[in-house]
Amino acid sequence: MGRPAHEIVQLARAKERLTALDYFERIFDNYQEFHGDRLFADDEAVVGGVALLDDKPVTVIGIQKGRNLPENLKRNFGSPHPEGYRKALRLMKQAEKFNRPVITFVNTAGAFCGIGAEERGEGEAIARNLLEMSDLKVPIIAIIIGEGGSGGALALALGDEVWMMEHSIYAVLSPEGFASILWKDGSRAKEAADLMKITAQELKELGIVERVIPETFRGEPLSEAAIVKRMKSDLVRKLKELSAKELPELLEGRYQRFRKY
Repeated sequence: MGRPAHEIVQLARAKERLTALDYFERIFDNYQEFHGDRLFADDEAVVGGVALLDDKPVTVIGIQKGRNLPENLKRNFGSPHPEGYRKALRLMKQAEKFNRPVITFVNTAGAFCGIGAEERGEGEAIARNLLEMSDLKVPIIAIIIGEGGSGGALALALGDEVWMMEHSIYAVLSPEGFASILWKDGSRAKEAADLMKITAQELKELGIVERVIPETFRGEPLSEAAIVKRMKSDLVRKLKELSAKELPELLEGRYQRFRKY
């Protein structure tokens, strides 16, 4: 029997989870990080660059959280500013220019909602990413590795396939936000989580995601090395399949994927 949703929420938020940069280091070779959106600043909540997967160049982009307070302050607790999404878009358009597949690693409670972010066009930056990703002329795979919160996550998750780690969540808002809106009582977050259909297994059954990457086997936790090995082999296989498609077929498949909702 699977874990209840409120337990998975805590596992998704655990500071011990592998971060985007951890996956970059363990799955890919020769990762070279790029910085800045060439418009305003370098948002350290979003990381990305070029790397090799199975000796083939790919563009990797992730939302990065920290494991302690200094790291989280540096990464803004994994809540990107507009320039973070614009940096991600710059990397995706560069990938399109050089025909590199794009792989994104998503872990955020949501985009940063401060005044400065609103002044610099947070909503526009997220919307622009959705528009551009829908028609990006290279394969895109998005992986939810922890929290996938609201438009802040969706801005990097419009892909040909969306995968989730077994102990991750993907939702329009947090259980605390859901409880505050529905019952005016944020303390009922545990109850909300069990109602919201936000776990990987639930979303796989609903057809929202294509794949759940196991983190346990017969109830026992898998090692990080085993999880990474499985993810790498799945990525190599799926990118080979997507790259073999003609461009019109690839884009039509992406369009139909989201139209079915």
